[in-house]
Amino acid sequence: MEHQQKIKQPSILRTLRSVIPHRNVTFGEAERIAELQANRLLELFDITQGPVPTEIVGDLPRIKVVYKPLPTSGISYWSGKEWVITLNRGESHRRQRFTLMHEFKHIIDHGQTDKLYTGDRIRSPEQQAEAAADYFAGCVLLPRRHLKAAWGNGLQTPLCLANHFEASVAAVSVRLLQTGLRTVHDQFTQPVRTFVNYGRQLKPKYPELVRDGS
Repeated sequence: MEHQQKIKQPSILRTLRSVIPHRNVTFGEAERIAELQANRLLELFDITQGPVPTEIVGDLPRIKVVYKPLPTSGISYWSGKEWVITLNRGESHRRQRFTLMHEFKHIIDHGQTDKLYTGDRIRSPEQQAEAAADYFAGCVLLPRRHLKAAWGNGLQTPLCLANHFEASVAAVSVRLLQTGLRTVHDQFTQPVRTFVNYGRQLKPKYPELVRDGS
């Protein structure tokens, strides 16, 4: 593998889980924790530019990635001897990359969800967990620093950035909002629609961006 770890592989999950405090956190804190974990994962493999190789997760010990027909984008579970991440083989490569990181965040959170996601007036604990997993996936595949560097080098459309980072246009558009490079009032070339669909209720993640006919 091109990117070599700076520490032994068995400590990756432990290292990422160590970022989680021993107390209940707000959802805003949970998002900041997700970004810290994403940045730490990239640092462990000395990744300084995109596209981020998915092998940083797929090649970890006790992590098995399989591709099967699924009614959802992906699932993850402990088999008794290893973590299994199953991806929908019918979806695009870029969607699979995002789903892999999404499911890896659920694995990182295992045993800590009661502290990370307590629910609020906007989201239930489960919805917070899904949103945080989406946020983590975006932070890994489209790191804030890398995204802003690419923007500064002239890649300033969702399509150009999507091709550069091997991500979907929808994922890039959401990250542009999250990093402040664009706002919801900017005119997008194409309407943006992004969904959470991991075996739960299908809902637009950014309903303000969903337009009729998109």
